[in-house]
Amino acid sequence: MLTGKHLIAGDWIAGATTFGSAPAHGPSHDFAVGTPALVDAAVRGAEAAFPSFSALPREERAQFLETIAAEIDARGAAITEIGTQETGLPAARLEGERGRTTGQLRLFAQHIRADDYLDRRHDAALPDRQPLPRPELRMIQRPIGPVAVFGASNFPLAFSVAGGDTASALAAGCPVVVKGHSAHPGTGEIVAQAIDAARKSCGLHPGVFSLVQGGKRDVGEALVQHPLIRAVGFTGSLGGGRALFDLCARRPDPIPFFGELGSVNPMFLLPEALAARGDAIAKGWAASLTMGAGQFCTNPGLAVLIDGPQADAFVAAAQSALGPVAPQTMLTDGMADAYRTGRDRMAAAPGVRSLLATSCDGRSATPNLFEVSGQDWLSNHALAEEVFGPLGLVIRVADSAEMLAIAQALDGQLTCTLHLDAGDTGLGQSLMPILERKAGRVLANGFPTGVEVADSMVHGGPYPASTNFGATSVGTLSIRRWLRPVCYQNMPEALLPADLR
Repeated sequence: MLTGKHLIAGDWIAGATTFGSAPAHGPSHDFAVGTPALVDAAVRGAEAAFPSFSALPREERAQFLETIAAEIDARGAAITEIGTQETGLPAARLEGERGRTTGQLRLFAQHIRADDYLDRRHDAALPDRQPLPRPELRMIQRPIGPVAVFGASNFPLAFSVAGGDTASALAAGCPVVVKGHSAHPGTGEIVAQAIDAARKSCGLHPGVFSLVQGGKRDVGEALVQHPLIRAVGFTGSLGGGRALFDLCARRPDPIPFFGELGSVNPMFLLPEALAARGDAIAKGWAASLTMGAGQFCTNPGLAVLIDGPQADAFVAAAQSALGPVAPQTMLTDGMADAYRTGRDRMAAAPGVRSLLATSCDGRSATPNLFEVSGQDWLSNHALAEEVFGPLGLVIRVADSAEMLAIAQALDGQLTCTLHLDAGDTGLGQSLMPILERKAGRVLANGFPTGVEVADSMVHGGPYPASTNFGATSVGTLSIRRWLRPVCYQNMPEALLPADLR
């Protein structure tokens, strides 16, 4: 089923040069290398598609999303086969992620049918008002134009070619150009084939969707700097995301860059909960920390607790739970190398003590556990930086005041978690005003891995968790990223958008 080609505005196009995939197992395949010229063709196709696609009745857009979901499901076996080879993820994980991907598409179909997202408002004219009459005013959310999406490395389906960014942008009425991730190009191509089949089935303009594979840095730069691109969705590293964000800001016409970048997702274990169920919390933390080789953006890398016998017991339970965890395959060789580099940096930091030291090589990762005092953590900002993989850091604080100081010193996070019992309510109340300013999602007595796709979900947060603290990349609210409010004053009915008539 693989062609190794790009999908550019309805045409499957080969390239002058190719790159080989680097699967965890199974055969390698060759794929065409993207170029700025291909980006330009894709974006111009998207702009050509925008007038008809943005004016498409919501019911027809909803049917398009549902048809994409059906076409992806029809290719389920092929997606699982190539996806497990490219990423090393188990089949059950890929099949679950495929269900989430198609579920998102169907959820957005329901969401736009319900039409609440349009936020329609109407102020009737007041011609007799004194001292001045009021004109008739109508407002509605309108699609912004072509959107660029960068596929994520750690979610080859749910955050990639037909992931949440693409689904929400298409639902909003915006054509999409995807820069595929080179870690899973075969998976990306098969999903693109599903989207293209759905586009043909629904009779839509070919520029509605394009996929540009591979390419060097200049391809991503050309995409975010193209004058016809109106916004960018990105999930990836802090360094790469910040570079693209800066390019968007330096454009002659700056555009929004919705980047989800990095987070250590701290957990605060309050005294009563730690005393009552520290062992269970430690086991749950170990499971969350090592899920998917720690390659989740909501991986809880920090555990903050007050020093003492209960802290000793928690650490011992965490060591016991993490020790038997077998090596896991990481998504790429580069990620495995970066994990080992982060592990070594953590081990060499002043005041940091190793609780569980493991060795791993090649593309595998094993868990590592460290601890540090609250004061040493506060004096070294590098300890607050994400290590992408199954690595945990226990922060032992002297008292509740130092726990509050840790919370205050945190950078922006995707999540913050409180483990508390009834007797911890007072300390929890002191922490909440701090944590809700630090994170997009605050949890009680749970673990942040696993992001529910729902109306109420917020997957974002203050920088560096994301580049726009007012947005989310998961849940139906994410559609707002690709819309802008337009007010129509005294506009004849025939000239209004169909949803406003």
